[in-house]
Amino acid sequence: MRTVRNKISTSTTAVVTGLLCVGIAGLSPDISAKDHKAVKVPTGATVSTRDQEMPSWQIPNIAEAAEAYYGPDSEHLIAQVKSPLAVKSPRGLSGFLTKTFTDSGTDETLINDRGWDGCSYFFPDGKRLVWTSIRDNMNMPLGNWSDWRNYPQGAELYVSDREGKNVQRLTNNQQYEAEVTVSPDGKWIVFGRMTNGNMDLWVMKSDGTEEKQITFTADDQEGAPYFLPDNETILFRAWKASEYDQKPTPMTIYTVKRDGSDLKPRTFTHDMNWAPYPTPDGKHFLFVRAETPRNWEVYLGYLDGKTPPKRVTFDEGFDGFPAISPDGRKMVWTSSRSAGPGAGFMSGLQLHVMDVSALGLGPKK
Repeated sequence: MRTVRNKISTSTTAVVTGLLCVGIAGLSPDISAKDHKAVKVPTGATVSTRDQEMPSWQIPNIAEAAEAYYGPDSEHLIAQVKSPLAVKSPRGLSGFLTKTFTDSGTDETLINDRGWDGCSYFFPDGKRLVWTSIRDNMNMPLGNWSDWRNYPQGAELYVSDREGKNVQRLTNNQQYEAEVTVSPDGKWIVFGRMTNGNMDLWVMKSDGTEEKQITFTADDQEGAPYFLPDNETILFRAWKASEYDQKPTPMTIYTVKRDGSDLKPRTFTHDMNWAPYPTPDGKHFLFVRAETPRNWEVYLGYLDGKTPPKRVTFDEGFDGFPAISPDGRKMVWTSSRSAGPGAGFMSGLQLHVMDVSALGLGPKK
């Protein structure tokens, strides 16, 4: 895994549009879309109107989940969802398996029915999926998807169709391989691989051929890689093994070319800059920063390296794993805001959607 009020019920665009005008007050006007059309709220969803936030709602009907990503239709999502079919953790807790579903909480499809799954992603054709699982290495120690020093060494990469059929195994080496995504043109896969306790980034063709390592660092632990719209530049985060026990762990967001050249930092503070995700306009990226050790918030960063990031979420607790739809109009993220009083920091995580259409982050024509 990529290492979380006051409400009104409405389905009217007019109300949401009005709320958007309030929600973007803290964001730079240079990225505000002058003539945007607000996102339609799913029937029965409850719109959250927190101060300084754009309108959002929890995805209904979906069990506890994390790290969801949109498909090319900007409606379907893929994520790891808690499932009784998954192997249980050493503490007896249910594990997670890959599912697809809409951001309205419908059309739920189980992609893998055994083991424990990690990261997953759509191919841009909308017909294929790539995902991580320990399904074929259940004889190995389960490990811990959230602990870099104990990642599941049996995690392998798989490709399947939208129904979870025609499964093809891409890797077979009993090393931790996860944090996998696909280039916008569908030709390349980028992923993280742990070798001898060290994480680096690798790329390969979408059919599993031409594997190539693109980062080579002894202390930095790279992960969470995503292609920018140019199909050449990869956005990712890294932390130093020597600083891992600091709370929160300092992390930096970088870009690197697909061939391993032109490494550049994109955040410039010694804070936790985590879980990056590029926007379709090729100019910005979402990421997570720790306001305090137990209050993580989503920010909008700028690839120009000059403009300070803008805060997007405003809620005590965990807000993380942000991703944006290909049309640039919706942000999906994981939050503990629905967990209720007394819940742990990363307990009861649920998927939420925010209408970010006012920010003009869609692809540039």
